[in-house]
Amino acid sequence: MVLPLSCVLQVKSEGPKLVPFFKATCVYFVLWLPSSSPSWVSALIKCLPIFCLWLFLLAHGLGFLLTHPSAARIFVGLVFSAIGDAFLIWQDQGYFVHGLLMFAVTHMLYASAFGMRPLALRTGLVMAVLSGLCYALLYPCLSGAFTYLVGVYVALIGFMGWRAIAGLRLAGADWRWTELAAGSGALFFIISDMTIALNKFCFPVPYSRAVIMSTYYAAQMLIALSAVESREPVEDYRLSKAN
Repeated sequence: MVLPLSCVLQVKSEGPKLVPFFKATCVYFVLWLPSSSPSWVSALIKCLPIFCLWLFLLAHGLGFLLTHPSAARIFVGLVFSAIGDAFLIWQDQGYFVHGLLMFAVTHMLYASAFGMRPLALRTGLVMAVLSGLCYALLYPCLSGAFTYLVGVYVALIGFMGWRAIAGLRLAGADWRWTELAAGSGALFFIISDMTIALNKFCFPVPYSRAVIMSTYYAAQMLIALSAVESREPVEDYRLSKAN
């Protein structure tokens, strides 16, 4: 697949805006603060890359977010993600469910941003089967309220993944690199969250924290990138609602 020159130029133009994100991510992995000693400092270091993605979207102008509903929803999703990250710093102190709920809201916002067109029912069926298999793997390890909470969460992230991948076109004049970013970001998010679930409920996953955080930061960056070529300005959005 050969990238059109306009796509290459647009990708290159976004690079400098992501420099703070890459620096913040490096700070997180270099400091590697112990998860056994949660603090506001460790919460700040963990959330810092997400804060940088807020700035990345704001760098495109507040007017861009106000006139592009899908980009605005991704921005709000990143806000909920940062809150969820902070809760998960204290997950052993009873805040895991709080983090789970924040990320559930995030996935609903992302799915709404990706939209329901095209429907891509085959893709939806594949994601439904994969989500069912993931839940079947986790189910024997779950107990109490987590039996239901994790089931709902798996359904939500699977739905988000469906909507992200549904718009992906790998060839033709309608191909857009931001659709590839959205689909890849959703898959990285699923890998990250599945690793969290396996490590927390089933068995210790080797190098789990490195796997979780590297795929998580990659997912959020790619989803944020998918917003820069927003799917519909507000005028088109209102017309689609009217129709």
